[in-house]
Amino acid sequence: MQYTNGIFTKSVTLTCILCVLFSCTKNDVTSSSKPEVKSEPVNLKTVEPIKSIEFIDLPNGFSIQVFAEGVKNARQMALGEKGTLFVGSRSAGNVYALVDADKDNVVEHIHLIASELKMPSGLVFHKGSLYVAAVDTIFRFDDIENNLESPPSPIVITDAFPSDEHHGWKYLGIGPDNKMYVPVGAPCNICDEPGYAEIKRMNLDGSEIETFSKGVRNSVGFDWHPKTKDLWFTDNGRDWLGNDSPDCELNHAPESGMHFGYPYCHANDVLDPEFGGDKSCADFVKPQVELGPHVAPLGMKFYTGNMFPVEYKNNAFIAEHGSWNRDEKIGYRIKRVEFDEQGNVSKQSVFAKGWLSDNKKEVLGRPNDVLIMPDGSMLVSDDSANKIYRISYSE
Repeated sequence: MQYTNGIFTKSVTLTCILCVLFSCTKNDVTSSSKPEVKSEPVNLKTVEPIKSIEFIDLPNGFSIQVFAEGVKNARQMALGEKGTLFVGSRSAGNVYALVDADKDNVVEHIHLIASELKMPSGLVFHKGSLYVAAVDTIFRFDDIENNLESPPSPIVITDAFPSDEHHGWKYLGIGPDNKMYVPVGAPCNICDEPGYAEIKRMNLDGSEIETFSKGVRNSVGFDWHPKTKDLWFTDNGRDWLGNDSPDCELNHAPESGMHFGYPYCHANDVLDPEFGGDKSCADFVKPQVELGPHVAPLGMKFYTGNMFPVEYKNNAFIAEHGSWNRDEKIGYRIKRVEFDEQGNVSKQSVFAKGWLSDNKKEVLGRPNDVLIMPDGSMLVSDDSANKIYRISYSE
């Protein structure tokens, strides 16, 4: 155990598995594409512990600690059946597997499952396999938890998605219908392109891709309500309509075929100056929550654990990545959304803040995704500080 700047951290090692995937063809990976295993471990570059931990404001009884560090550009998270935490990335091009072998809530080992992928931000674990979305292609790594040091060659289940990089990164989830949901973001700030700005769904083998929701500019987070089983998703509002417009959104899609407005209408009632024309916002599904202008809501999860107080049960937690071009920064926090017994939104509030300094100028981190753990704690990935935090509660 090392002691650095007042924070105990374990030495973190990386078993580097380089996966060369450019020669993949659909539903097949040639022997030349098999990941190369390096004999020597490569040390992860450890980011110096940032002061944000001690400055994160949480409700009484909650605490936050570093669960893992040196996870470059950490984005969507997924938990394996044996407790392995899988983490995607965007700019880094990596997929990681994090292991807390002694279950002390500090990761000891980080394995690099794949590298040099095209923005492999989205991933999901299902029945022993890890699915990874790299813009136009979705890969599947079978029996991955039993082969972290020598991952199997990935199977390409589909390469049918658009290759555009603008809003092309993905967030993955498997719904109650046992289908995989995959957002396809608009390839622009504002445009009207067929086949984009949608949430798709498909069979787990990549077949029967269909459109579930339309008018969704750029969703990078969704989950299904624990009681109603309805889909809820975040959506990032368009840019360049001013500092305070439009709001980003939390939307509710209880059925397929719903249109949420983009590019014609934004938030509740903001007609687009270019595409609004003779449209009416009344013709589209309104958001359930306006989260704020340019807050960049990304990963979200409903709280299904038992650690937090009972009033948190079935609440939604949303990671707000934070604004990138607003004159006064906003976001950089975790939002809490409460629901009534019928599954309707009753209230929103800030659950965790402090990644943005009080003067709104210094950014100490950017929450990207949240994940509820089996013990009821919540993990938060930070793709700016290259860390994963653990939020827990104790009376």
